[in-house]
Amino acid sequence: MGTPARFRLLPGTAPLPAGSYDLGGLGYEEREYVFEGVARSYRLVGERPPDGRWSLEDDAEAPYVSRLVVRSPVDPGRFSGTVVVEWNNVSGGIDAGPDWMYFHRYLVARGHAWVGVTAQKAGIDGGGITEGFHLKLLDPARYGVLSHPGDRWSFDIFSQAGRLVGTANGESPLGGLVPERLVAVGESQSAAFLLTYINGVDGHARVFDGFLVHGRPGAGAALDGFHAARPDDSDLGEIRRTLEGRDRIRDDVRVPVVVLQSETDVILLGGGGPAQPDGERLRLWEVAGAAHADTYLLVATNHDDGGLAPERLASLLQPTTELVIGKTETPINAGPQQHYVGQAALDHLIRWAGGGAPPPAAARLAVDEERTGFVVDGHGNVEGGVRTPWVDVPTARLSGLGQTGESFAFLFGQTEPFGGASLAACYPGGRRDYLARFASSLDATIAAGFILPDDRTEILAVAEASYPLGPG
Repeated sequence: MGTPARFRLLPGTAPLPAGSYDLGGLGYEEREYVFEGVARSYRLVGERPPDGRWSLEDDAEAPYVSRLVVRSPVDPGRFSGTVVVEWNNVSGGIDAGPDWMYFHRYLVARGHAWVGVTAQKAGIDGGGITEGFHLKLLDPARYGVLSHPGDRWSFDIFSQAGRLVGTANGESPLGGLVPERLVAVGESQSAAFLLTYINGVDGHARVFDGFLVHGRPGAGAALDGFHAARPDDSDLGEIRRTLEGRDRIRDDVRVPVVVLQSETDVILLGGGGPAQPDGERLRLWEVAGAAHADTYLLVATNHDDGGLAPERLASLLQPTTELVIGKTETPINAGPQQHYVGQAALDHLIRWAGGGAPPPAAARLAVDEERTGFVVDGHGNVEGGVRTPWVDVPTARLSGLGQTGESFAFLFGQTEPFGGASLAACYPGGRRDYLARFASSLDATIAAGFILPDDRTEILAVAEASYPLGPG
């Protein structure tokens, strides 16, 4: 394991807030730390087989200075004992935590701590898939001390961050909170790194008690980093070719792993290529009607403190073509199921990592013979996968495919609201008919374990406020 990493508090307020809501009003506080040490890189021993049973050995060492962000309950009595450690995502050129954005409501409600780790060089110095406000550009004075040797060392940097926050003696960035379990999460590019971490590094490091791999492509990250075409200078076919692969998660994983996938991940990012079966410590959920990113992640999460009026949350979830990061040709995916199903997936994983029952198994999305699209129903919604009322009692065609526009637009899917005639044909009794069927479908999804019972009241209220669905 070598010498433990050292850490120190960065005073003041970080320039990347959790959201526009008041974190303190939710009983949480945020602290930002620099941590530093000497990290090791790894090299393959032999081949890299598609079954994920990779063998690695230590390679070179390099010093690093990175950072992590802690969000935890102010009252130690609220702390659940679970720490969710996120491999920050750098695909947009900024060091961000999309899984905090998707799951913060659940984390706060349960009293879990969250730690965002700056594991990759692009988050500090730029040079990733696209250029954005990396840390040294965002605040040169605050982050000038950071120094990253390159993504070959990112895997061990992530391990060392986990060991820091997993220390049970109070000498950690968690302060006096004593962790009982650590769960690692990562979305999109970070999921590709976690896949490689699970297959090759976890057996050596043995830091985490479970993993949520969210939105993985077909291939795990290379040991020297992630090599993907830029969306601004490559066509979609070239981007897909850089992400395709058939890397399964090894079937002898040490700890529980849950893989959460959207339609976009399965087809466009090649995540369906490995045809991964469930295993003793592995569950794969493919969410029908979901896109890699949606209006919850791109719009609503920034305002969602858990106390929004249903009408306000419904308005934030409406389909739109106008985004801060650019304009899309058609309205993006407005289904909130990834947010709600993802919270259930994380809840199952944490319980499983603590010795509880595994999550329920889920059907796979129904792909066509060419594996370039899906089998759809009469409304154009996909068949199979994790079913929710947004696709089983629909007011729109929801897809993870077909979007065009600027930058990462192809990841955002589509929403095609039904016209008045289609709605009348589906729900002859109008709003009351729709809401009754929606509630019945929601209860079935909750009973199956794919949505948390705690979310039922809000989901029904938002459904009522958003009917009939239309562009925001």
